[in-house]
Amino acid sequence: MIIKINGDETGNRIDAYISEIMEDVSRSYVQKLISTGAVLVNDNIIKAGYKLRDGDSISIDIPGPETLDAVPEDIPIEIIYEDDHIIVVNKPRGMVVHPAPGNYNGTLVNALLFHCKGRLSSINGVERPGIVHRIDKDTSGILVVAKSDQAHRTLSDMFSRHDIQREYTAITVGVISENAAKIDAPIGRHHEDRQRMGVNLRNGKEAVTHFTVLERFRKTTLIKAVLETGRTHQIRVHMAYIGYPLAGDTTYGRGKRKFNIEGQALHAGRLAFNHPVTGEFMSFEAEPPFEFMELLEELRNE
Repeated sequence: MIIKINGDETGNRIDAYISEIMEDVSRSYVQKLISTGAVLVNDNIIKAGYKLRDGDSISIDIPGPETLDAVPEDIPIEIIYEDDHIIVVNKPRGMVVHPAPGNYNGTLVNALLFHCKGRLSSINGVERPGIVHRIDKDTSGILVVAKSDQAHRTLSDMFSRHDIQREYTAITVGVISENAAKIDAPIGRHHEDRQRMGVNLRNGKEAVTHFTVLERFRKTTLIKAVLETGRTHQIRVHMAYIGYPLAGDTTYGRGKRKFNIEGQALHAGRLAFNHPVTGEFMSFEAEPPFEFMELLEELRNE
């Protein structure tokens, strides 16, 4: 990757600049790349504190991903629909979608490899076979996974064109006065904490969320959120940005966990799309898990 610097970036530290424009890498990872000589400026080795100058040419050589030997595991999963090309599942809260450092086992991919006897799309390699989109570990709900490469390519195109309908149910902290609203605010790496996402007006990517109030409680609100785009942590970041973080969200919320739920109260309840091979319109729904419904009852009884 080659990046040319113009006057707007002059004076920025190179490690901070690269971690901002590359959404999926942390600043510490960028610093590691710099220390190993994988980042050059004008073909010269530099340090992480190098200040950018007008006209600089940055070359970045990112090594390939470490191969994670995902193995089939006999883990029960809820299958909503399955054919030769796709499988639609209701992921439980607490399950990671695919193996990654710190979570090599017990993931949805491990379970699917067992259930599908290895018949998953190979496009994402051994790290993420069949995975077209993700939801957070502590978010429950519906995911579509590709079993064939043909389905994977088509689904990826559909996601990039925003042709797939995604609806979530969530509980926010605070009583929202509007009945419905649209949040249009770009999302990128947080300017201070690279492990978090945030609204980033300078370097963020387009992010649009629509929400509708379903029910109001004494200090919280039940909403339906519809994604127009699909950025990392989009609903969590957007709702926190307008002052209504999700209940149980200790990353973007207000302080420590104050609700009887592990993780954020967020459920991917509906997924609708045209079948990637047959073209048939398909719509899938799943009720929120027990912990979510139990919290709702507690809020209704306050």
